[in-house]
Amino acid sequence: MAHMKLLPFNETNVAVAAEIVKTGGVVIVPTETVYGVACHPDFPEALERIRKMKGRDRDKPFQLLASSVEAVWTDGAARSPAAEQAAANWPGALTLVLPTTKGHSEGYRVPDLPLLQRLIALCGGLLRCTSVNLSGEPPAKDAREAAAVLGEAVDLVLDGGPARLGVASTVAALGADGSVTILRQGSVQV
Repeated sequence: MAHMKLLPFNETNVAVAAEIVKTGGVVIVPTETVYGVACHPDFPEALERIRKMKGRDRDKPFQLLASSVEAVWTDGAARSPAAEQAAANWPGALTLVLPTTKGHSEGYRVPDLPLLQRLIALCGGLLRCTSVNLSGEPPAKDAREAAAVLGEAVDLVLDGGPARLGVASTVAALGADGSVTILRQGSVQV
């Protein structure tokens, strides 16, 4: 890409970002936690592009940002009393690793940022996403930091100002028996 496009995070540019994502592109988006780099889950080549730009191991999964709690259940997350109780923290800074009807676990989060929920909804309800940083480095907390790290490698950067929380989401795995294992302590105490 010749030069990075940085646009304000607003309704008009959310539509622009959605078109990029729906055609296999990669965009940097603000969340309430930290900035994320996102792509459509149906484009494995876009995911591979993100993996390469971050220098990320193949065995480290990318979470799915969902537009709503309903989108998580629609995707096949196993609905249990424990999962529904944990999902009461959404929208918010909690990534839940849930068993799915597809036979594997998946990390889901519904971000607490209505404009980001709108972008995700325009893209079908889910986006693959990971923090903007090189593997092992701290995540970007504003668009300027994000652009400095990965801006030249993506198709668009949306600038929503500083991330409200500035700390990555807490990641918790929910076992089939309802047990909870904290995989990463972040901004939500579980």
